[in-house]
Amino acid sequence: MTSCHFERETDRETDLIFRDAVVLDGSRERAEVCDIAVTQGHISHILSGEQRPSIKAKEEYLCQGKKALLPGFANAHTHAAMTLLRGLGEETPLKDWLEKHIWPVEERLKPRHIRIGTQLGVIEMARSGITCFGDMYFHMDEVANVAMEAGMRCGLCQGLIGKPPIFSLKLKEGIKLYDRWHGKDDLITVQLGPHAPYTVSVKSLSRAAEAARGLGIGIHTHWLETEWEVGYIKEELKKDPIDLLYETGLTDASHLILAHGVWFPQNRLQEIARDNVTVVHNPSSNLKLGSGFAPVSQMIERGVNVALGSDGAASNNRLDLWLEMRTASLIQKGYYRDPTLIKSKDAIKMATYSGHKALGFSEVGLIKKGWKADFVVVDLDNPRYVGWNCDNLASFIVFSGSSRDICGTMIKGKWIYKDGEFTTMDYEKIQHEARNARDELMAL
Repeated sequence: MTSCHFERETDRETDLIFRDAVVLDGSRERAEVCDIAVTQGHISHILSGEQRPSIKAKEEYLCQGKKALLPGFANAHTHAAMTLLRGLGEETPLKDWLEKHIWPVEERLKPRHIRIGTQLGVIEMARSGITCFGDMYFHMDEVANVAMEAGMRCGLCQGLIGKPPIFSLKLKEGIKLYDRWHGKDDLITVQLGPHAPYTVSVKSLSRAAEAARGLGIGIHTHWLETEWEVGYIKEELKKDPIDLLYETGLTDASHLILAHGVWFPQNRLQEIARDNVTVVHNPSSNLKLGSGFAPVSQMIERGVNVALGSDGAASNNRLDLWLEMRTASLIQKGYYRDPTLIKSKDAIKMATYSGHKALGFSEVGLIKKGWKADFVVVDLDNPRYVGWNCDNLASFIVFSGSSRDICGTMIKGKWIYKDGEFTTMDYEKIQHEARNARDELMAL
């Protein structure tokens, strides 16, 4: 194992030091054993062994070369409160699943249901190493409050749906959400969220794009999730799905998140290879709903930004980015019969840096001096990791490990999950309230 690059450091006391951590992120060709110092929520020092005595800390976390330190995972597309709808309409086509099973229950959701369901989702995500999530749903003030209380990063967007004048009212709600929450404590960003081209008119998509440009914020929408959607856009709207992104001005938003993107034509992927556009791949949800296989390896080859999401717990049914990372790589290798596709390093980058960037968070998602201290601690001292070294650790993480190996989740230098305990959330209370809320929704 090699040590980190030598730096001259001061004797200043830091808040926390990870001693002998095995550091890995999506920008590194190999892991490195380093001491990582955290001061005021940022990475203040990355130290080689001979530099360790020069740094004092209020707290030490001893990794002893047996614990890996990765950036926190970013679940770039989900509907967190759908934890209360998990298991509904199983194994039915997407259109029937939505219209017959999901939407009728969603009509009963009250703000307190969103709060409880989001709390349940945040607990599940924190335990699996997720430090940031992109959420599109209802009553988003409740989601913001939960994220703030938990200390978790969140990209919020109110789902915008319906015809005028309903859409206009929803758009105003989305703008008010921006006014209240965008940039709050460096934990919250806000996007405008026109649901999809089959639930929002072309004119309304353009209005949302215009509003986003005026505010300088992002757009988060579902795009080409199913083959049926491609037909709808071409036959009902008389539009081309990629041209529609440009015609409506969606591509001019500061950040454009296109959730799913399963049915983008491979010969036109270069048209969405823009720095401000990210396709959020949701492999487990796409498989479970029979939506198809997104051409992710071709997207990456052509320079398209790709992040990962779980989608909601009702369609996945897990909120586990580690599973998505592994599944995303395996699908491409198997579908295209090429084991070289989606390298482990690329999968890690998709699960970490790319999602944070898509949601408008800067200097987070890589382990670099000055960047924010959002970490996942992974226990390498178990049978699945026998044989790892700094050269092959990325493949061990993606293919051998799982979220059950996570022993700590940190955001802005503060633990939200550590050694089986949730430090900012009442696990037992949330579980109890979630069971009651689920029973209530199913009884109506």
